[in-house]
Amino acid sequence: MKVGVLSGGGDAPGTNAVIRAVVRRGLQQYGDEIVGIKDGWRGLLEGEFLPLNLEAITGILTRGGSILGYSRTNPFKYENGAERILKNMEKAGIGAIIVIGGDDTLSVAHKLADFGVKSVGVPKTIDNDLWGTDYTFGFNTAVSIATEALDRLHSTAEAHHRVMILEVMGRYTGWIALEAGLAGGADVILIPEKPFDVAEVCEYIMHRQKRGRNFSLVVVAEGAKPKGGKEIVYSESVDEFGHVRLGGVGYYLGKEIEKCIDVETRVVVLGHIQRGGAPTAFDRILGTKFGIAAIDFVHEGKFGHLVAMHGNKIVPISLKEVSGKRKTVNLELYEIASVFFG
Repeated sequence: MKVGVLSGGGDAPGTNAVIRAVVRRGLQQYGDEIVGIKDGWRGLLEGEFLPLNLEAITGILTRGGSILGYSRTNPFKYENGAERILKNMEKAGIGAIIVIGGDDTLSVAHKLADFGVKSVGVPKTIDNDLWGTDYTFGFNTAVSIATEALDRLHSTAEAHHRVMILEVMGRYTGWIALEAGLAGGADVILIPEKPFDVAEVCEYIMHRQKRGRNFSLVVVAEGAKPKGGKEIVYSESVDEFGHVRLGGVGYYLGKEIEKCIDVETRVVVLGHIQRGGAPTAFDRILGTKFGIAAIDFVHEGKFGHLVAMHGNKIVPISLKEVSGKRKTVNLELYEIASVFFG
């Protein structure tokens, strides 16, 4: 069988581990021909492919990003987008595709099934907010990077008696902020699931000051918002899936804290550093497991399904169940973290 592979959405460390596993398993176990589709759904719209053989995947396990590239292309925003994809698949002789992506990319795969496109999904998002799977690859790497940033900020915050605010990714959910904050000993963690009160944040900081702790570490997800307010938007422009660019909540919070407390505040926006560089061992292994399962699902005819992690097992989950749903933060874990606030 000729199987295509694409990676859509934002970059996540571990994508290359998935691609590597698909190629090795497909070639050696099934005698498949594996075709890389460039830059997500855009590559299928434009008919841009590259052969994936053993030479093409040599040395990619440790690399971040994707050798295929990414894009946030939505084929349904283009005239006859679905028909163009079908035509290019037929022309290239591609019988099925493995779709590596988050909710937007996988929602497209689910819609394309109505047009006869056979696909298997692989969950990819550093936000870990994809419904139906315990973990997505890239998340562990992002948390590790954010935790290291907190470790480094701790010493400078203490030395200068400052409040240090670390803004991390998390448009709709606070998984990165919560787990990194808990691991890095943050004094306050703010997430999209729980709108924050600036006065309450200041109370935590002042409580620490009364205890003789004249510095604080605050972690805030980019999608966190004040009670009664809206998310802080970096740009009003939207991508092809209708998302605005968030960013700036850390600076907003810093100014508000300095208004109510006489304390020097500094803000660090981690941004795309969370996405870059080599994946952790956990994400390399998880990506490898997902890739093996994805090509197996293709040959088992489990089209329209996502390879999902439940406990220590890989299981198939219908893309219909996953599409449009979001896995929010475990509030029990947030309650554990809140024990250490202030």
